[in-house]
Amino acid sequence: MARRGWRAARLFDGAALLTDRVVMAEDGIVTAILPADSAPDCPVEELPGDAVLAPGFIDIQVNGGGGVMLNDGPSVTRIAAIAEAHARFGTRHLLPTLISASRAEIAQAIAATREAIRQGVHGVVGLHIEGPFINPERHGAHPVANLLRPEPEDVELLSGLGGEGVTLVTLAPECVPEGFIRALVGRGVKVCAGHSVATYEQMARAQAEGLSGVTHLFNAMSQLGSREPGLVGAALADEGLAAGLIPDGHHVAWPSLRAAFAAMGPRRLMLVTDAMATIGSPRDAFELFGETIRVEGGRLVNAEGRLAGAHLDMSSAVLNMARQGGATLEQALAMATATPAAFLGLSQSHGRIAPGRAAVFSVLRTG
Repeated sequence: MARRGWRAARLFDGAALLTDRVVMAEDGIVTAILPADSAPDCPVEELPGDAVLAPGFIDIQVNGGGGVMLNDGPSVTRIAAIAEAHARFGTRHLLPTLISASRAEIAQAIAATREAIRQGVHGVVGLHIEGPFINPERHGAHPVANLLRPEPEDVELLSGLGGEGVTLVTLAPECVPEGFIRALVGRGVKVCAGHSVATYEQMARAQAEGLSGVTHLFNAMSQLGSREPGLVGAALADEGLAAGLIPDGHHVAWPSLRAAFAAMGPRRLMLVTDAMATIGSPRDAFELFGETIRVEGGRLVNAEGRLAGAHLDMSSAVLNMARQGGATLEQALAMATATPAAFLGLSQSHGRIAPGRAAVFSVLRTG
């Protein structure tokens, strides 16, 4: 039997930041967390002094990586390339994300994700379908020509992955008929609001049907106003909503990000990368829907200079949140581990380091 250990000056176990620990595992399962001066009779890896051993990072919004986009043509090969690219930056579990596409492409993405999970492609826990049922007024990088009106049969289409993985759907609540969200949630789909001009009242109705999250808070949505709280106001005010947040300093100004953190805290805010093909790749440009997207000053922009996804990895996201987002390192780590695990319903298997759990870790260097 394979026994090994990891000695870390700092360990985040998913709940607290601990010091001077040895994590022991056998056959890929954590067996014990011991004091650092323990001397197990097996190989023990000594982590660098500036390292934090943490549960595997979870990213619920990953459009691409390793030089490819899921939208290039959903396949097991592309999903594996994306997962491998992000694993280099600590992301051990992710939802490959399909940007507004045709019904045939959605079905293809679901089939590819199902096959990737069956083949054991490391880190793939489901699929994020972002659009095409979003508001053209807030389409962002999603081509307006790709947007669709929902039909009754779309419930079956979007829930096609079933119990083989987590399905997350981002939609505009004001663009779907009454009962649509309820039907999706009833089939086990997680539903988030995004690319939307929803009012606070429309968000309340969507929540009553089971909507539980917000995609990339502040971006491509109705903002907080004095008399109309909008989608942002709903996210900040309602304890029942979680939200993804892109902490790259480009998508959300740091003061706004800190305000959101003060209102929502690490239990409801999740770090997401919204990453594109450039992560884990030497490429500084790629094609998206026939348009060239380039990295300029750390931002991904189209020819008009408009943001088009993010050039961000999860290790950087955690460090950014701790250094500029108002969070402690412990809180920032929770936003990349325990919080998304709970949101996706994976908290019994992911987001913690504890005896009996899988020994799937991230090592964050803080120096």
